[in-house]
Amino acid sequence: MIFISLPVQDLAVSRRFYEGLGFSVNENFSDDTTACVVVSDQIFVMIQTHDRYAGFANLPVGNPREQSQHLLAISCESREEVDELGRRAVAHGGTEVHGAEDLGFMYSIGFTDPDGHAWGPLWMDPAAAANGPPEHGA
Repeated sequence: MIFISLPVQDLAVSRRFYEGLGFSVNENFSDDTTACVVVSDQIFVMIQTHDRYAGFANLPVGNPREQSQHLLAISCESREEVDELGRRAVAHGGTEVHGAEDLGFMYSIGFTDPDGHAWGPLWMDPAAAANGPPEHGA
């Protein structure tokens, strides 16, 4: 299982954003400082108020709008699902970072959530995925 923790300015706004993407929230692991967003049966995003997040990180909370902190790629079942996540992201307060990139073996877009956390949904051709990643520069 993978648990990703993200600091957010406004928990309610972020929760609406992620629910707008089509993800659910596990209320058993949510409260007024945290929402457990269920991306899949193996991936969970813990959106947390800055104070709550800082208590775990023991470091100051950075601003993802000013500095790159991570790029979170999420696999989709189709190109259409990639496009739909992008549409939903913008419709629910996210920002498009880049439109569709079609590399033949992989199709992706980029967006940020309302706090600037970078997401990159992608679809990879099953035959290409079975053969492993292309050589650098290919």
